[in-house]
This record gives sequence, C-alpha cells and structure tokens, in this order.
Amino acid sequence: QRTMKTSIVVLLCVSVFPGFSQGRVVGEDESGFAECNVFFPGQIPPEGFTEQFHVKICQQYNKEPRFATLYSTKDKIPLYSAFKYTKPAQNEEEKWLLEPQIDDPENGLPEMVHEADVIGTVANLGANQALTSDYVGTGYERGLLNPSLLHEEDFQMATYTLTNAVPLSPCLSKSWHRDIRRVVEQALIPHCSKKDHLYLLAGAVPSTVRVRGKVAVPETLWLAACCDASEGWSLGLVKKTNDENSLADLTVGQLEKQLLAGVHLFKGICGEENQSQGKTKAILQAVSQIRSGEEGGTSDNQETKESGLVRKVAGIIATPFIKLLELLIYVFVELVKLVFYFLWLVIKRVGGTLLDGVCSLWSGVVSYLKAISMVLISIPYDVGRVIINIFLGFLQIVQDVASLTYRILSIPLGFILHLAAFPYQSLCAIPSVLQDLAMGLGGTFSLLIEATATLLHAFYYLAGHIVKRFVPKGSSDD
Repeated sequence: QRTMKTSIVVLLCVSVFPGFSQGRVVGEDESGFAECNVFFPGQIPPEGFTEQFHVKICQQYNKEPRFATLYSTKDKIPLYSAFKYTKPAQNEEEKWLLEPQIDDPENGLPEMVHEADVIGTVANLGANQALTSDYVGTGYERGLLNPSLLHEEDFQMATYTLTNAVPLSPCLSKSWHRDIRRVVEQALIPHCSKKDHLYLLAGAVPSTVRVRGKVAVPETLWLAACCDASEGWSLGLVKKTNDENSLADLTVGQLEKQLLAGVHLFKGICGEENQSQGKTKAILQAVSQIRSGEEGGTSDNQETKESGLVRKVAGIIATPFIKLLELLIYVFVELVKLVFYFLWLVIKRVGGTLLDGVCSLWSGVVSYLKAISMVLISIPYDVGRVIINIFLGFLQIVQDVASLTYRILSIPLGFILHLAAFPYQSLCAIPSVLQDLAMGLGGTFSLLIEATATLLHAFYYLAGHIVKRFVPKGSSDD
C-alpha cells in the first residue's frame, strides 16, 4: 500500500510539475559531488568536512546540475552551497522543495518534491532536515545561501529548496542577499576574465541557538570566491548575524581558520600562493566602496539611513500581523490538505470495497460457469459410457445363449454319431480278428512241434550219456 501511494505521488509530481528539482543525495562510493563537481575549481570540493552527519547533495533542475550543497542533518541547515554566477534574475517565483532521501533513504523518491506532496508517504519526515512548519511563526524566514537573485530561469528555480536555506531574520536575509549581489556583480565579475571561471562558495557557521529546538541559527554567514584563470585570485567575506550591516573582507586562509579545523576551501590557482596581487587589491577596493556606499549609490544609502528608523518601527508593528497572516494561511493550507486527504481516503475505501465486491462477484460467476461447463461436458461422456455398457451386456447375453445352445445340442449328436458308426466299426474289425486267430493257432502248432523236437533231442542226449558211462572202454577198443 505504501509503495503504491509513493508511486502515485511520484506520478502526480511528474505530471503537475514536469520540471521540478532533483536533489540527488550523492553516494559514499561516488567521487566528490559526482556530476556537481563542475561547481568547484579543478572539480575538487572543499576538504575537512568529514562528519557522518554531513550529506552531499547535487542540486538539479530539468535533469541538469545547478549547484552543490553540503547539508548537516545534525543542525538541519546547509554548511555551504557551491555555485556559479549566471546573470541577474528578472523575476522571482518561489516554489519550495525538500529532499525526501535525507529523512527516508528507502522511500523510492530520488528527486526533490513539494513538502505538501509527501506528507504521510515519507517515514520520519523532518527528522534530518528542516520543514516549512519549522519557520512559521518564529520570526525567521528561509534565507538562501545560494541567492536566487544571482540566477535566472532554471538556475533560480533550483535555489528554492530547504536544503539551501538557513534561519535568518527578514532584515538580515535582505541585507545578506543585497551585499552578496553587489559584491558579485560590482567587484568579482568585473575582475575575472571569464564569468564561467568564477567559483562561489556561500556558507553558514551554525550556532547553539535552535529554532523550535531543531534548526540551528547561523552565527556567521560567509562567502568565498575564486577566479580560476591566468590572473587568478581568491577572496573571503564574513557577515555576523548579530549585525546585519557588517561585512568583513579577509583572505581565504583567514576564513578557513574560522571554520572547522582542517578545512581547505580551494586549491591550485585559487590558493593563496599564486594569486594576482593587482587583481586582489582592486577587488578589495571595490568591496570597500560597496561597504561604505561609494559605488553609485551613496545618495540612496543616505536616504535609506534617514528612513531606516521609520521602516524598523513599521516593521516591528507589521511583523505580528504578517506572522498571523502567515499562520492563518498555513492553517488554511493544512486544512485543505487534510480535507483532500480525507476525501482521498474515503474514495480509496469506497473504491476498495466496490473493487472487492466486483472481484468476489466475478469469482463466483467464473466458478458457476466452470461448474456448469464441467457438467455439460460430462453429459455426453456419461451417455456414451452407458451405451457402451448396454452394448457389451447384450453381447454377453448372446454369447451365453450360444454357448448354452451348443452344449444342449452337442450331447445327442455325439451319441447318434457313435451309434451309427458301431456296425461299420464291427464289420471292419472281423478280418483283423480272424487274422489274429489264425496267427494264434499257427503259433500254437509251431510251439507244439518245437516242444516235441526238443523233448526228443533231450532223450537222445540222455541215452547217449548213459551208454558212455556204463559200457566198458575195452570193448569199444575191440
């Protein structure tokens, strides 16, 4: 169910906002900021930001990289955003987005979406990043580290993400953006031979002050610039958040010492060893003129100073009403979202019930048709089987009748045949009998003759033997 809902949200975002931002969280196995390395000189990001709660984000819009951000999930603000100057914005249209992967890496949403579109679909939403609700009614606004007024079109739209925003007071936010714009356009761009070779890093140093106990308020805002050209240079600027009119220039090395230990922002030509001293001096002079109000706007600044107290008083009076209006608008938007969510839930439940009923009805119809089909198919089979059984029974009856008839008829017929054959067999046997009698009589007569001869021979032998025994041998000699 959750996967289906997430897919629906993605489809809605794609259809309603076809050019929405893509804030891709860079994986640990990727080098630097992946395709967003182009926003760093030599494609080498700053070193020294190695905490586990530091998340690298490649900010994209319309499938193109626009700038890079290092985000702190602990402080819930960006530590820096790396970008290039395009050209001044003609208009500003705010459409705030957030990065769902920071709170829920397994949500299946690889791109930035509007906060209202992911409520209820992203687990732990707001656990690792700031939300719009964290700013409402606090006196702080979402101040952009990478100012939108330095860009136009797609580059400008990409800046309106909560991963590029820090809590700033309205006056400080306007002062920061005004100073950055003036410095970039009046001091940095004119002294870099190619605009595309100007690399900018805008960052914040988090303090212990938390908005709603969650989002860190920066104690310092800083800007580091580098012209990676033949006559290269680098520069650092720092603004203390407790003084909106402050703007101190310093070297990149001095700026690095105010950040985390071991931090190195630039390398190569942007380092301090091979810089053009003439260019650096000219840039510092231009920055000083901007700071003192000597660059084409002295009269305007004087008028601003004269009316500053009035604006501050008016701002103090109007701020509660503005915040109340923001709160009412926020409550109204939340109510509208709640109503739409409730309607969606009702439609989902009703649709689910109807779908289950239709599925059950269809299953019953299919089962009924299947049973009828089986019965209709079995009828011809059963009829054929009955017919075959009847035919086999009839053949068995015919066989039994024929066998019985044969047995009845076979008894007198054999007797008659034997009786008729008796005279013939008797007459035929007479010659054989006579022959046997003749042979028997002849044998008997022959036997008598042989016995008589044998007896005579015996008497003759006996008489001879007696004569030889008793007659003297002498008389036989005479």
